[in-house]
This record gives sequence, structure tokens and C-alpha cells, in this order.
Amino acid sequence: MTAELLDGREIAKDYRAGLQEQVEALKEKGITPNLTVVIVGNDGASLSYVKSKNKAAEKIGMSSGIIHLEEDATEEEVLDTVRRLNEDDNVHGILVQVPLPKQVDENKVLEAIAPEKDVDGFSPVNIGRMYTEQETFIPCTPLGIMELLKHTGSLEGKEVAVIGRSHIVGQPVSKLLTNENATVTLMHSRTKNMVEKLKDYDVIVSAVGKPGLVHGKDLKEGAIVIDVGNTVVDGKLVGDVDFESAKEVASYITPVPGGVGPLTITMVLNNALIAAKRLNNVE
Repeated sequence: MTAELLDGREIAKDYRAGLQEQVEALKEKGITPNLTVVIVGNDGASLSYVKSKNKAAEKIGMSSGIIHLEEDATEEEVLDTVRRLNEDDNVHGILVQVPLPKQVDENKVLEAIAPEKDVDGFSPVNIGRMYTEQETFIPCTPLGIMELLKHTGSLEGKEVAVIGRSHIVGQPVSKLLTNENATVTLMHSRTKNMVEKLKDYDVIVSAVGKPGLVHGKDLKEGAIVIDVGNTVVDGKLVGDVDFESAKEVASYITPVPGGVGPLTITMVLNNALIAAKRLNNVE
């Protein structure tokens, strides 16, 4: 068996074509969806990621903006920027790039973003709404993972291992998988004999940033493997899964790069579009 590749670039391309049609329809009503990103400091990887988000937004017809604050910006300066964007009717989606410099309390900043413009889905209000299954914004990487999994068939009744318990990926994707009637085990660094247990699972979602954590020999025959790992080793981006061995055992597998990443950016655009519709009372 050789796994079918879940090509995030191709899936994202098709999804964005649908978003572009919706953006064009909104523009005909005089509404141009806007995504504005706030970045503090000069981290090269963060700057590159922010630019890719804005480029992707513009490519489907949205307007976009980057507010770049200096590394030594105060917490109050960052909060003032967020408050100004909250009040700007032309801004529909606000995204603050994390991590933030040590002098800025990340939680305070995320809490300051108006929930109706929080396209990352990180505000406590939106997280609470997600867990109580209300209308909200779902964090973008978990949403992208679920879109990839749609291409593998029904998740109902499947045994799923999620490796990593972060508030950004592991915990929210566990909730979304449960909503699809999968049975989910959330594993982490304190899970005993974790790797040895993986053969019991139909689906593996690994999101810890530990290269080579999962090998083909650890997998159940025909397992679906979603690799969210993102680590640079010897100048090359690698995931948590040993791709070459895993692809010989799995039924579906994501590459790194080109798997989950393109869907994460796509879901930022998706959420910004939803925000524009809700803020303008458009179905």
C-alpha cells in the first residue's frame, strides 16, 4: 500500500476559488472584505507569514493591510492599535501575529480583539462559543485539518489520536473531531507509551513539532495521517511524521510542507469573508 497524498496546495486552490466567487458577489453589493494583520517586531519568519496571508487575501479580491509596530512597542500601543481596528467599519478581520515581544501580554491583546473580527478564533469568547457549539470563528489550523479530512471519508466511529494539547491546534481539533462523532484520545508529552499505542488508531493528527516522532512501523495499516509539525532541520522544513516510512502504511497522508499549511491560510481568508458578511448582515 502507498498512501494517497492529501495535497493541501490543490485542496486550498479549489477552496479559494469558491471564496473568490463569494468575494466578487459581496463586491457587487458594495462590500470589499478586509483582512488587517498587526505584527510587532522584525522576526523574519513572522514577517514572511504575514505577507503571505495578505498576498493570498488580495489574490481572491479582498483588501488587506499590515500594521507593523516596532519590537519595543508598548503593550498600550498594541492595545490602542487593536481598539482602533475594532472601531474601523472598513476592517472586517483582525489578526495579531504571535508570538508577541515579552513586554506585551498576549492574552490581553487577544482578549481586546472584537470577537466579531477575531478571524484567528483565539479570543476567549470565541473559544467558549466553539466548545458550546454556537456561531463563532474556529481556529484556522484545526479548521484546515477538518477540511483535509473531508477528503478521506466519514469520521463517524473512527478512533482518532491527537498528539499535542495546545490551545491553538490540539484541543480545538479534538472538539471538532468529536463533533463529527469520532472517538478522540488527546495525547501529549506525559502520555505513557504513546507511540506504542498508535497502532490502535484509525486517524493520527500530530501537532507537537518533534521531527521523526511517528514512523510507519508505529501505524495501523490504512491509518489516515495528518502531520501538523513544522520544524526546520538543516535548512529544510519537516513534520512530526517520518513521511517515507509512513506513506507505505497509511491510506492517506499529508506532506510537509504543502499539507496543512496552505489550508491554514485559506481558513484565515474564509473567516475574514464570514466576518464581512456578518458585520454587514449579508447571508
